[in-house]
Parts: sequence; structure tokens; C-alpha cells
Amino acid sequence: MKTLLLVWSSQSGNTLALAEAAAKAAGAEDGVTVRMLPALQAGIDDLLGCQALLLATPENFGYMSGALKDFLDRTYYPAQGRTEGLPWALLISAGNDGSGAERAISRIATGYGWRQALPTLCVRGQPGAEDLAAAAELGATLAAALAIGVL
Repeated sequence: MKTLLLVWSSQSGNTLALAEAAAKAAGAEDGVTVRMLPALQAGIDDLLGCQALLLATPENFGYMSGALKDFLDRTYYPAQGRTEGLPWALLISAGNDGSGAERAISRIATGYGWRQALPTLCVRGQPGAEDLAAAAELGATLAAALAIGVL
């Protein structure tokens, strides 16, 4: 079994709804286990134990959530040289355009040596049915690619 780690943070519930949609769809893929953890609970062992990573964050003040930043801060140095090439994707629940959060996370991911597997999904405002379907598609695509060894 391959593991997809989904690390999320949510204050309003919007990001959590997107993350849950992605996790549910990803979990339907044979050969892939989804581990969905709040950012403040996820740690280095979780990161080292996955074969793909999905990050989900609200946009806070044009940046990622403090909880996701904390996860990245706590795992960055312990993960150096150990997660290079890790495929990752990003879900952002934004009040604005999400570009600041995306830019910051992408820059940090580059420092880890990760490679972005799919384009970022940025949802503005409260997610509707189409947004939840897009999050599900992102999760399913990431899991399917992981299962067949494309990632």
C-alpha cells in the first residue's frame, strides 16, 4: 500500500470541506491509504511515511495558515535530503486570490526538493458543489497516479 498524506488546517470549515472531499475520493483508489491529519498533529514521521502529499490551507492575510506553516517549520530540517522528489499538491480556500499562500508554499516545497504533481486548486469563498467536485477530482487524480506508479 502507498500512503497519501493530507495535511490540513481550517478555521471556518471551508478548507476542511475541501480536504474531506479530496480524501474521500482519494481513499476510493485501490492500493492507496489516505492519512488525513490536522497540521498541528502531523509530524516528521508522517511526512517520511508517505509517498505523496496533499496540503490544504486557508488563505490568512494573503499567506498560508499558521498551523500549516508550523508543520512545515517542524519538518523542514529533519526532512532535508529525505523527501526529495516527493510529489505534492495544494488546496487553498481563499478570501482573496490565494496567490500569496500559493507562492509561499511553493517556495518552501522547492526548498524541500518536492515536485508539484498537479496544479493548485484555489477556491474563493464558501465552497459549492462544483468546488467540492474539483477537490474530489484532485484527490482522486493524485491517488490514481500514485497507485499506478506515475508519481
